[in-house]
Amino acid sequence: MDNLVYVALSGIRQAERLQTVVSHNLANASTVGFRAELPLFDSSEILGDGLESRVNAVEVAQEWNDSGGSLMQTGEALDVAVRGSGWFAVQDAAGEEAYTRAGSFRLSPTGLLETHTGELVLGEGGPISLPQYQEVYIGGDGLISVVPIGQESNTLVEVDRLKLVNPTKAEIQRGGDGLFRSVEGSALLADPAVQVVNGQLESSNVNVSEALVQMIELSRHFETQVKALRAAEENDAAAASVMQMNN
Repeated sequence: MDNLVYVALSGIRQAERLQTVVSHNLANASTVGFRAELPLFDSSEILGDGLESRVNAVEVAQEWNDSGGSLMQTGEALDVAVRGSGWFAVQDAAGEEAYTRAGSFRLSPTGLLETHTGELVLGEGGPISLPQYQEVYIGGDGLISVVPIGQESNTLVEVDRLKLVNPTKAEIQRGGDGLFRSVEGSALLADPAVQVVNGQLESSNVNVSEALVQMIELSRHFETQVKALRAAEENDAAAASVMQMNN
């Protein structure tokens, strides 16, 4: 059988994989702080009899786009966006430290600061707990201050400071839950140079127009691979016919 069959099947599988990734990116185009997935592929030569003219496409890595999204003004006191590079530290479902760019925070019923998906936001000593307040402020360095209930508006009490880290792209990896974690598995050190802006959120960095074009290209690629399968089948049938004639 011609190795063209395996090449075409490889192309079909990778096209389906890419369609899944692009669909996932499009589904998260409006998700705060989302980083687009970028699967990487390489060529793998098919060894065997005949000419070395057949090459498979193989996924070799799962990358992500580290460019920043645009900032959206919300005016909400607990909405925060990282200015430039850096990440918020949060506690995942297993109690381990993880990182996110999504700064749409809220208060839990017990007064703990958490993300919109329920992860606890970490401060200098662990999860951040806020006392009852009438106003809350988050400074550019992540310092959280409140005006206690019944106090004048100029009576600010420092509560905690957001834990902000600034790893390189090679130092963190995306998990299945969308959060990022240290490649080495240990908690990263806080970086006092990371700055945030209050009352704003960072949008997803998915380029919707580009993703839609990719979907169209992938559909055409899929059709091309199907045609290659049919061509291999026709070649097989023609070869079998010739062999029968010679017999």
